[in-house]
Amino acid sequence: MGFRKKNKSPPVLSHEFVIQNHADMVSCVAMVILLGLMFEVTAKFAIMFITVQYNVTQVVDEKTELNLYQYGPKDVATVFFYLLIAIILHALIQEYILDKMNRRLHLSKTKHSKFNESGQLAAFYLFSFIWGCSILTAEDFATNPTFLWEGYPHTQMVFQVKFFYICQIAYWLHALPELYFQKVRKEDIPRQLYYICLYVVHITGAYVLNLHRLGLVLLVPHYLVELLFHASRLFYFSDENKQKGFTLWALLFVIARLLTLTLSVLTFGFGLPRTENQGFSLADGNFNVLTIRMTCLAAICLTQAWMMWKFINFQLKKWREHSQNQASKKKTQSPKRGAANGVVKSEEKTSPRARKAKAS
Repeated sequence: MGFRKKNKSPPVLSHEFVIQNHADMVSCVAMVILLGLMFEVTAKFAIMFITVQYNVTQVVDEKTELNLYQYGPKDVATVFFYLLIAIILHALIQEYILDKMNRRLHLSKTKHSKFNESGQLAAFYLFSFIWGCSILTAEDFATNPTFLWEGYPHTQMVFQVKFFYICQIAYWLHALPELYFQKVRKEDIPRQLYYICLYVVHITGAYVLNLHRLGLVLLVPHYLVELLFHASRLFYFSDENKQKGFTLWALLFVIARLLTLTLSVLTFGFGLPRTENQGFSLADGNFNVLTIRMTCLAAICLTQAWMMWKFINFQLKKWREHSQNQASKKKTQSPKRGAANGVVKSEEKTSPRARKAKAS
């Protein structure tokens, strides 16, 4: 883990060395990119990594100009730089917050891994939810559902929207090397790979297909539900009696799935087919054809169905564990009651002389 002092340093460039010092290495790479801004020769390349590219100035009237942005190949460099920043922030949160909490709680290895995962994701979901809500409030995407498809293709976006998507893609891509850096258990890797890849595919798809309005509206409530789940899991690890948060999460989870399906069907089934710009054009950023619309809708529906399947299995598992705990409690209580009844009966059978002898 980066930023951590070790008494014994492993061999240079060994696996343990890279894992312990990965944040320091990544910080050096980020610093090299930042130092590139100081020289004219390298400044043009460094800016491509740090700042958001493809600025387009739109003149509204004689006095008002809007700075909008499009996407392009240079966004890969920007995503790479903020991927490095995400790795550094991940190490900081782990070192100065989660590790200190783990020492106090004395968790097992299994709970330790899940606690770290929930701690990192809860911080990210909280930040993304607040940021997404501020964008939705400023852009009025959530007030009128027709904004999701009116004027498609939405090739231009404000700075906050583009930077939001850049950071989202960078964060979920950074989660892939973190599986190695955090020494995630082999049995947990497939589960984490599933949801990481789903996030990368869906967010990148919304960004590339110029569906950033729909993607943003769907991400915000989803992040709220996931934030509640991981916060509830953190409280559960600190005290196993704190399980009320899971009940609220279960209710909001189902509502979020219904909202996602409803908005997706409205957008791909009714909204986009009725817009004026129909057809496929890479130059214009127009992907409004039946094949792409049905593919996107099928991908969202299948993802929601998979999530509901996992949710149902999770609830059934909890219900079985609860019923087993109740049954074990009844078994432990019944011998005690039987022993107490036997004592009472034996006292009733004893003669009055024996009772007087015991009393004396």
